[in-house]
Amino acid sequence: MTENQMYEPPQELIESLNESLLEFFDKISSWESSVIQSGSLKISDAHAIEILGYYGKMNMKELAQRLGITTGTTTVTVDRLERGGFACRKRAESDRRSYIIELTDAGHAAYLEHHRHHLQLTHDLVSNLGEEEAESLLRLLRKTIEYF
Repeated sequence: MTENQMYEPPQELIESLNESLLEFFDKISSWESSVIQSGSLKISDAHAIEILGYYGKMNMKELAQRLGITTGTTTVTVDRLERGGFACRKRAESDRRSYIIELTDAGHAAYLEHHRHHLQLTHDLVSNLGEEEAESLLRLLRKTIEYF
């Protein structure tokens, strides 16, 4: 197959991959829900904290884009994070109509705790694989992410 040719997978493989991807997504979602339910955050709040903890402060539009939700929904999430003491918004220096959202100390602590759970899950998953399989998984995930 040349570089410009597309692979045409058989339908049976598509069905199996679809089933496995759905099951994987369900298991990850269930795991994340159980981790979050042990705390005081909603899943959407934890996702916003993850984004802000990983990328740092950003404006509402960028946060909404990274979360894949509307700015209106993001505003509701940020309102909850502010009330909970996890984030604060400040007027942007460059555009006084815009707000910059950043984590507070409590928000940063929540990020570190949630990130620790993610790292432990990743460790547990990869420990079930060999080194070569783990590297292949990483390569395939990166390639798949490029599609989106």
